[in-house]
Amino acid sequence: MVETMRWEQGKLVLLDQTLLPNKIEWISCEDYLRVKLAIERLEVRGAPAIGAAAAFAMALGAREVADKPDFLGALDAVRADLITARPTAVNLAWAANLQYELATKLNKDDLPPFKIIKALEAKAEQIYANDIAINKRMGEYGADVLPDKAVVLTHCNAGALATCGWGTALGVIRSAYAQGKLQMVYADETRPLLQGARLTAFELYEDKIPVTLITDNMAAWTMRTKGINAVVVGADRIAANGDTANKIGTYGVALAAKAHGIPFYIAAPTSTFDFSISTGAQIPIEERQPDEVRRFRSEQTAPEGVEVFNPAFDVTPAELITGIITEYGVLRAPYVERIKELKDTLSTI
Repeated sequence: MVETMRWEQGKLVLLDQTLLPNKIEWISCEDYLRVKLAIERLEVRGAPAIGAAAAFAMALGAREVADKPDFLGALDAVRADLITARPTAVNLAWAANLQYELATKLNKDDLPPFKIIKALEAKAEQIYANDIAINKRMGEYGADVLPDKAVVLTHCNAGALATCGWGTALGVIRSAYAQGKLQMVYADETRPLLQGARLTAFELYEDKIPVTLITDNMAAWTMRTKGINAVVVGADRIAANGDTANKIGTYGVALAAKAHGIPFYIAAPTSTFDFSISTGAQIPIEERQPDEVRRFRSEQTAPEGVEVFNPAFDVTPAELITGIITEYGVLRAPYVERIKELKDTLSTI
C-alpha cells in the first residue's frame, strides 16, 4: 500500500501526487508555508491527508515563531493562514484548530515554546496513526453493508493517498476484498485532474484489487450495463443534516445511482463532520484556476481565453445518500437525529 507522508528528523516528507502514476517523487517540507503550498497545489490531497499534513504544518510553524514575543499570537496567524489553503475540506481547519488549542492549553500551564513544539509534533504523529486505525474500522463497517460479489463504483480518490493509509471509500473496498466479497471496482477518471485515473486506478492496480477505469460520462451507462450494486465515495465536509461535499461529479453519480436503485454510501471519519452548519448550502465551494480545465499538464485542450467554470467540489443532498460510514458505524436517515447522536457521543469521549 502506497505511503502518503512521513515525519523524518523534524521535516514533513510528502509524496508528490501530481506526478503519479508516472513518477514517484518526495517533497521535503521544512516550514509550514511549503506544506500550505503542497495543499494548494494538490501535491497532498484528500480531506484526512490534508488534516494530518496541517497538524504537522502547525508544528513546523510553531518552531518558526518560537522566538516571537507573542508566541501564541504568531502561531494563531500561522493557523489562520494555513486554513486558507483549501476552504472546502473541513479536516484542514479541524487539525489546525486542534493543534492551536493544544498550544494554548500548554501555554497556560507555563510550558516554554520548545516543549509546546514537541507536544505538537507528538500530537501530529498521533493524528497520523489514528487516521489509519480509524480507516480500518470504517473499512470493516463498510464491508458489512456491501453485498456478496460486490460490483462497486467510486469517484475521485478516497484511498491510502487521500489519507494516512488504508483509505475511506477505498478502505471499505480493501476490507471487502480481504473478506472475499469484492468482484469489481469501476473507477471514474474524475476530470479535470484525473484523480480517479492517476490515483485510484494506480492504488488498486498496485494492490491487485480488480479495477476497471471509466470516464466520468460513462458512469450512468456502466450502472445500467455492468451490474453495479453499490457506490462508495469519500467526503470533504458533511453538514449536520447529512448533506455532503465531495469531489465535483459526485452529485451526478448520486443522481444516477438513485435512478438505478443502487445504494449510495459516503465513507468518512467523524473529523469530516461540520456540526456548526445545518445544511450543505453553507459549505464553501472552492473554485480553482481555469487552466486546470483549459489545459492538462503541458497540453492545451481548449481555446485560450475561453470562459471556464471550475468548482472543485459539489454537494450531494442527504436524501440521495443511503448511509454514511464512520468509525462509529453506519449512519442512516433521519440524518439530523443520527448526526446529533454522533455529536453527543463525541462530546463524551
